[in-house]
Order: sequence, then C-alpha cells, then structure tokens
Amino acid sequence: MNPEHEPGTRNLEPGTTPATPIAFAVVILPPPAVWRRAIELSAALPEAESRGLRLDAERMPHVTVTQQFVPVERLDAALDHVESTLAGVAALPLRVAGAGRGANSVWMAIEPTPALIDLHTRLMDGLIPFERRDGTEAAFFGGDARPGDIAWVAGFRRSSSYTAFRPHITLGHASTLPAVEPLTFDATTIAACQLGRFCTCRRVLRKWEL
Repeated sequence: MNPEHEPGTRNLEPGTTPATPIAFAVVILPPPAVWRRAIELSAALPEAESRGLRLDAERMPHVTVTQQFVPVERLDAALDHVESTLAGVAALPLRVAGAGRGANSVWMAIEPTPALIDLHTRLMDGLIPFERRDGTEAAFFGGDARPGDIAWVAGFRRSSSYTAFRPHITLGHASTLPAVEPLTFDATTIAACQLGRFCTCRRVLRKWEL
C-alpha cells in the first residue's frame, strides 16, 4: 500500500472548528477508463431530470465503502484507522454488472465480491468509535447539502450497510435506466472524501494505492 499521508485536516475549509462534524466517506476511485465512462453516462442522462447532478472532475465517480459523520478533532485518527485497515489489502478485482437504481437515482451496479464485502465490514466495524449522527449542512463541502443528504449519511449504518450494502457508482437521476455495459477492473485507489451535495465525493482528505 502506498499512502498519500498528508493530514486530512489540512484539506478542510478555513473556519472549520474541532467540534464540527464532517460528512466523511471511504470510497473506491475507479481507474481512468471506468471514471471516463461514468462521466459519459452521467452527461447523457436527461437534463430535465438531473436535478443538477452531473459527474465531473469535481464530483468524482466513486464506489462508496462507508459513510458517516466524523468530528474534525477525530478526523486524522479516523484516517489513520482506515490506513491500518488497508494494510495488506490487495487490489480488488471488481465488475460492473449493468445499470441499477434506487428511487430516482441511477447507477453502475458493482458486484459485491467477498473481498469488497470484507473491506466494507471491517471499515464499518472499525469506524464506529468515530461516528456522530448530528451532522448538518455545514458538514458538507461548501456547506451545500439537502435534507436528504444529511439523512442519508446519518442513516447509512442503519439503512445501507452490512446486509443492505449495495456497491455502485451513482450517475445521477433519471426515470429510465441508462444502458450500462458490463466492465471489469481492478480497484487500486482508495480515498477518504468530504461529501458534497447529493453525497458526491468533493474533497479528497487522504488517498491510498493498494
């Protein structure tokens, strides 16, 4: 594993106080070919249905592994814990199985391999001591979040983890599924991000290469 080890707190916005919860996620950043395809698929979704969500270099395509609110004063400790969990983890062979959806969101569905489920479970278990549930819009990049974004992060452990974990790359909003062809790739880049509006990955706090 090759970490980019700059403290995560250096990447936060000025004026962030130690007690401020951060909307925090551990994610897989896909390799260039999958990254580009996700952005292409997102751009092709009907503009009238997009609600303003489009993937790009600032709203990074990603596979969420964990989400939670973490207080700034414990952020670097949480990042160190992620780093220790990743020690010895090899590149993850993954497969895009096609399109999927939840409510009005559409995505590239990722097959939940045993190695991916194991990493998700170990990170969810290990990050419990760092978790808060009182995040507000201020926890998000630029202070820009919808009530649904806040509720999603606060409820991720209860509603979207463990047996409810459905790995995917969110593309945007649409009433019909996009045409997503199967793809295989090796996931080698793990990042911890501060989330933005629509729970997009907006600011990389620390990054690791498997």
